[in-house]
Amino acid sequence: MTLRSPMPESSPPSTPRLVVLGLDGLPLSLARRLAADGTCPNLGRIVDRACSIEAELPELSPVNWTSFMTGTGPGEHGIFGFTRIHAQTYEMGLTNFTHVQVPTIFDRLGDAGFTSRSINLPNTYPARPIKGMMVSGFVAEELQRAVFPPMLAAMLGGRGYLLEADTTRAAQEPLHLLAELRRTIESRRTALNMLWPDLAWNCFVFVLTETDRLFHFLFDAVEDASHPLHRPCMELLTEWDVLIGELLDRYDALPEPKRLLALADHGFTRLVTEVDVNALLRDMGLLHTALPPEACDDLDATGITPATKAFALDPGRIYLHRRDRFARGCVDAAEAASLTQRLRTALMEVRHHGRPVFKAIHTADTLYSGPMRPYAPDLVCETHPGFDLKAKFNRRDVFGTFGRTGTHTVHDVFFFDSLSAPLDPASQSRSCRVTRVRDAGKEILRWFGIADTPESQNLLLI
Repeated sequence: MTLRSPMPESSPPSTPRLVVLGLDGLPLSLARRLAADGTCPNLGRIVDRACSIEAELPELSPVNWTSFMTGTGPGEHGIFGFTRIHAQTYEMGLTNFTHVQVPTIFDRLGDAGFTSRSINLPNTYPARPIKGMMVSGFVAEELQRAVFPPMLAAMLGGRGYLLEADTTRAAQEPLHLLAELRRTIESRRTALNMLWPDLAWNCFVFVLTETDRLFHFLFDAVEDASHPLHRPCMELLTEWDVLIGELLDRYDALPEPKRLLALADHGFTRLVTEVDVNALLRDMGLLHTALPPEACDDLDATGITPATKAFALDPGRIYLHRRDRFARGCVDAAEAASLTQRLRTALMEVRHHGRPVFKAIHTADTLYSGPMRPYAPDLVCETHPGFDLKAKFNRRDVFGTFGRTGTHTVHDVFFFDSLSAPLDPASQSRSCRVTRVRDAGKEILRWFGIADTPESQNLLLI
């Protein structure tokens, strides 16, 4: 099924186009290995000209994909993590597309007369009107609210389109996870075949998130050839690579002028242990809840008491419990500076089997600028590779593993630009104009001749 059948896949050569291939969680180092050993030959078509960039902090998908799709940082777009907290009630909720505080690249391209189509881009749920078409990505809950225009719901639903793989059983039933990921690969193919062929677009964004889900639960199997699930994981990655090849073939057939960007939102590595920041804050005497952790829900912050001086939200965002910010806050301006220093010093001393856990403890002033800076966390923790930060309210133990074997990294983030310079044979390195995820969004705007400084939407942020 296509939208404008039977239009051929051709168009006037003067139509500018840019295609984005999103490869969620793909590290450059692993991409090179998968291409070299023949598992992913289509990835090999672009990996030789790829480079590594940095993820935005914290290195989460909603933060980074929002930075990509706005060309701005969290201090401007207002997405600081998966969750957000109400300063008066302490109720928590998931971030979504309605919380993005600046226009997206789709909005700005539309204002300039360009048409976009987007498939499976995280943090675009619920879908909203754009000049073009959108199929939302994670965390999309229902198909009817995950598409624009609305007619796409029936078209995709009739083909069995699956918004997201079921990962609730992944740790206990890895083969079920692999089967689910095959279903989402096929669903993305369905959407690609539906939205691409008429070529009535200028910017096409196509994001595959299977790698992130696979790596969280089976990164050990991906890396270890002796693991009993190594071959099934490689077979899944080969199927994922076939779809990459289909996208690349379609791109190759486009007339000039055209440009291809391929990028991940963060890297990945083998998990050492999860590290719960709220458990650390409890141990330091800074976090107090009305009930003991065993009686709390993992994302229930409503029990935070007035005695609390600091608490964390995912993954390592620490908020001082300030009087002027939170209803039950007790920290005044005079105490904030000394408490910040105390936290930074204590956290940098945390060890796991003798290994330092934290690489840096960043302050909001060093990370963020823009109108959303007042809503930022006071501190953002960055770990050494392998340590996965959590911020649960129901854990007493600082360290532990809970069925996952991989975790995100800030570094080693895959990036490819078809306009990039070839590899320097002397240094075996490549200069990369894009250095962090938000820069990719700015490059899209530049390609279409649009200034990369948007105006705030002035949306209400709780």
